[in-house]
Amino acid sequence: MSLLLNHPAALRKAQAEIDAAVGTSRLVTADDVPRLAYLQCIVSETLRLYPAAPMLLPHQSSADCKVGGYNVPSGTMLMVNAYAIHRDPAVWERPLEFVPERFEDGKAEGRFMIPFGMGRRRCPGETLALRTIGMVLATLVQCFDWERVDGAEVDMTEGGGLTIPKVVPLEAVCRPRPAMRDVLQSL
Repeated sequence: MSLLLNHPAALRKAQAEIDAAVGTSRLVTADDVPRLAYLQCIVSETLRLYPAAPMLLPHQSSADCKVGGYNVPSGTMLMVNAYAIHRDPAVWERPLEFVPERFEDGKAEGRFMIPFGMGRRRCPGETLALRTIGMVLATLVQCFDWERVDGAEVDMTEGGGLTIPKVVPLEAVCRPRPAMRDVLQSL
């Protein structure tokens, strides 16, 4: 939500997509979410900029090898920095900017996206997480109009830790969308 509040055009585009695909006479369902292409782009771009676990599970080299030109002896613990990979200017154009459109029409195919890890150590909850994130975001976007508090840009300063939390907690104003009032009142 923080990124969408700082990019209201993307928020409006997501609302328009949901209105066109689902309408305003019912709530979005889990079956709708995979068909919401722009919403999926928002989720992918958010996970690119802010992976849930920026440092992936450690790996151990099973033999002497070279990684990035460095000699790595057998038994060395290796850490994968997904946060840095997702912001690498050699891979991503304008890597620090929130641009959901970079994922439209398969434009990001072949790019290195590993917000849930990779290989045997890939997060077993990836599918559940993506479905849940998509469903929650779609519902929030469909049902409410969102604004920044006092119109001020949301502070995206990152703190330290395993998950890189925001230093300043998100504060936002949400109001039920007039088109969704009947649906919300029937809950």
